[in-house]
Amino acid sequence: MKSLIAIIPVVRFPRCWLVVLLAAGLGGCAPLAEPRVDEAEARAFIADAEARLLELWIAAGRADWVRSTYITGDTNALAAAANAELMAATTELSAAAARFDGPDLPPELARKLNLLKTSLSAVAPSEPALQRELAEIIAEMEGIYGRGTYCPAGADECLDLTAMERLFASVRDTDELLETWTGWREAALPIRPLYERFVELSNAGARELGFDDLGALWRARYEMPPGALAAELERLWSQVRPLYEALHCHVRAELGAELGTAVVPPDGPIPAHLLGNMWGQSWTNVHETVAPRSGGRGYDLTRLLQRARVDEVEMVRYGERFFSSLGFEPLPATFWDRSLFVRPADRDVVCHASAWNLDFESDVRIKMCIGVNDEDFVTIHHELGHNYYQRAYSGQDPLYRDSANDGFHEGIGDTISLSITPEYLVRVGLLDRAPDADRDIGLLLQRALDKVAFLPFGLLVDQWRWQVFSGAIPPDRYNTAWWELRERYQGLRPARPRDERQFDPGAKYHVPANTPYTRYFIAHILQFQFHRALCEASGFSGPLHRCSIFESEEAGRRLRTMLRMGASRPWPEALETIAGTREMDATAILDYFAPLAAWLEEQNAERTCGW
Repeated sequence: MKSLIAIIPVVRFPRCWLVVLLAAGLGGCAPLAEPRVDEAEARAFIADAEARLLELWIAAGRADWVRSTYITGDTNALAAAANAELMAATTELSAAAARFDGPDLPPELARKLNLLKTSLSAVAPSEPALQRELAEIIAEMEGIYGRGTYCPAGADECLDLTAMERLFASVRDTDELLETWTGWREAALPIRPLYERFVELSNAGARELGFDDLGALWRARYEMPPGALAAELERLWSQVRPLYEALHCHVRAELGAELGTAVVPPDGPIPAHLLGNMWGQSWTNVHETVAPRSGGRGYDLTRLLQRARVDEVEMVRYGERFFSSLGFEPLPATFWDRSLFVRPADRDVVCHASAWNLDFESDVRIKMCIGVNDEDFVTIHHELGHNYYQRAYSGQDPLYRDSANDGFHEGIGDTISLSITPEYLVRVGLLDRAPDADRDIGLLLQRALDKVAFLPFGLLVDQWRWQVFSGAIPPDRYNTAWWELRERYQGLRPARPRDERQFDPGAKYHVPANTPYTRYFIAHILQFQFHRALCEASGFSGPLHRCSIFESEEAGRRLRTMLRMGASRPWPEALETIAGTREMDATAILDYFAPLAAWLEEQNAERTCGW
């Protein structure tokens, strides 16, 4: 009888099939080469995906612009439908992209596939019922957050979050702050079971794309080896932690002097409700309490703007002239026709400042209800930074029409804001004479209470989430682990004892909205690194906090070169273009705040620092 040989795959191992040779009685394990990816097929897939996504991005953006500038039930429904179609298509294309994984693709093609697969902050599993469930959970978590209120005992009205934030900015009564802080966190309690299920579903979706969990998918966007991003963030934090600890020491001592050491102990974490902000992430509202006795920054920009009779449009013109002085083309006529500068009297709008790119080419706009004041003057320069970035990379392929990494976009906007110095205000005719240098401590302290105080919070939010996604923080430790991280990084403790009945992470918008947060930490590092590099390019030689790159041709050339790259090259190459190095470096923060650091050292000489 003729021998028949059948080859049957039994068990799948990496690069190996267990082979059973029936009839011959042979068995063994033979290496199996990775299947080659068809490059032409991959290119065709990406080209089709980019064309399809660009059309959906534009449609969703236009619907969202109308919803944000003309809020009705109809515009909300239209925007939701457009965004649902975009999310469904992106999920489908991301899953399809996984079939092209392999070592044979050219680097630029592999990068596009990675950008596509990591373009969503949450990926649903392929099963339609689970996709619907995840979408409903995300919508419900955001809805709970948006509807959240606190109803003080005996009060006629409940407070929404905006009202509570205003309260934190102005009230110093510790009992009222304590009750409000606690009340807002009660609103987050219903989010907890939803978040547990969200983690299960989004992890399942990430695994279908080849990632260990959702956190691994987020980190893959940075194009670094596994574990490298977390180590890099810790390295950057170690550079700036001494400055943060000095600021923490001074603020704690001054709050203790005002409120008593029974409320603010001189050698422990600061109670989180006493820093003028619902989340303790920015401390600018306690500036009056902790400011140097010599006073503030030596000028009042709001009064200068009002004295010059500057209106809302002219506020934006100042920002445009800043970029024109660097060699950028003026903003198109459509920007002035289509942007929203003033709150309309006849309809509801979302006044939160934002920059938009409606056609991913030239239809850039800003949306904000401008007030003629110092804060909005700075914000306008920041938002225009986004618009000029969007215009610069508009010639790239669709998947590259973004910043080098998600920290670059915010970092660029803030870089421009750092150039609003007294010298800049003199050069544009708003200030007669720059204040003497002895007034700089007040200015630097005010900025540090915003920028430096934010750094550990910007780091820990995703530290918590990455560990939640990986399972290192199980559901029965969600709240405990949150406060362990807040004490470790920020030196803050909860206003009241907390336990696992609460869900305090859910009281921060970015957690229920599933918005990655590491971008904000990176942006705070990059903006000072960009600022230092551009100041050096401009030939400036004085104190870094007094530098403005206004009217510098060389700084403008470097900036334009980097902005035009978009996401077409890995972010270290973009960084090298502007800063001459491929590594992020937080020492620029130390250079910027050097005078303040010396002052803080004097103030803290007799104090016990640390927690």
